[in-house]
Amino acid sequence: MSRNKVYIVGAGPGDIEYLTVKAYRLLGIAQVLIYDALVDEELLNSVPSNCLKLDVGKRGGGISTSQGEINNLLVKYYREGKQVVRLKAGDPFIFGRCMAEITALKSAGCEFEIIPGISSALAGPLLAGIPLTDTVLSQCFAIATAHDPDLLDWEALSRLQTLVILMGGKNLEIIVHQLLRHGKSKSTPIGIIRWTGTAKQKICIGELSNIVVKTRDTSLSPAVIVIGEVVGLEKISGKRIE
Repeated sequence: MSRNKVYIVGAGPGDIEYLTVKAYRLLGIAQVLIYDALVDEELLNSVPSNCLKLDVGKRGGGISTSQGEINNLLVKYYREGKQVVRLKAGDPFIFGRCMAEITALKSAGCEFEIIPGISSALAGPLLAGIPLTDTVLSQCFAIATAHDPDLLDWEALSRLQTLVILMGGKNLEIIVHQLLRHGKSKSTPIGIIRWTGTAKQKICIGELSNIVVKTRDTSLSPAVIVIGEVVGLEKISGKRIE
């Protein structure tokens, strides 16, 4: 590992214990760490003491570094001969907005490598005791982002047995409205897992008919939303927290 690279690394759902061995090893040799929001503080402490740490993430629509600036930082530090770790929550290729960075690195002739991470879309339901597939209740599932609900095909999504939604906390009311409008039953179970994979994890279970009211005074960012009959199986697991 003598030649420098830019490593685009998945940080997993939260807790450092869900980080891959390879990702942990790369943090240990990082000279520059460029990281998003939703990263466990312990992850930031896993880099060498002289590592330059740059926070470029945002949460809840707050101020953030532009994508163009992030691209420039990756290229700049690569050209300076640094081992650069670009740390992203979850898995880099699941709503990780990687392609702009990869395109910039390729255009600049930078060597890079992508390291997978555990996505909260998969870990969140599991840690809440909700299986995404079941021989009776769910032969398929889909993952969507509801950051911009108008871009989604709600007619198609409403027909799925199990639906996992990321970045949908602020748009929960719209999500529920669209699913009901396109034929989902009001009694369809829905689970919301907040701060999945961390000590702050909380689980709220309801139905499409009442989940908006149940969570009206609750911050739903970050959260993983699971919709479908499999949500009812969390009763068997005994994982419910609230």
